[in-house]
Amino acid sequence: MSKHRRVIVIPCSGIGKTYGTVGREAAYSLVEDLRPAHTEVVALSLLVLGDGDTRAQVQGAPVIAIDGCKLACASKMVAESGGRVAYEANVLDTFRRNRALRPKGISQLNPDGQALAHRLAEELAEATDRIAIDEGLS
Repeated sequence: MSKHRRVIVIPCSGIGKTYGTVGREAAYSLVEDLRPAHTEVVALSLLVLGDGDTRAQVQGAPVIAIDGCKLACASKMVAESGGRVAYEANVLDTFRRNRALRPKGISQLNPDGQALAHRLAEELAEATDRIAIDEGLS
């Protein structure tokens, strides 16, 4: 049995940015609706602040990093914290595959933004399934 039981999901914290909101909404959809038994969200801000418990959690589990832009802050902070990114998602890549969905809004996404977040969440669910198999998660 593996020492970790869940996949850690760390979404972009790009507050005030539409793609950051899409990434966070996708993370919540994954953790609350699609794969609640295998995932949990950890705030990127806790890693940025160097929180010891959060760093230990990231070091002991596979991580899905969700980046809202090319800066890839979530992925970089996982690596800098000694964690292992098992799957790296970028909202812009999902948008490029779904160009008809034009997200708008920050505190509340428009219908296209919500649909894009759902598409991303579905991609993340597939990645979670692969990670769960690879890692022997129950």
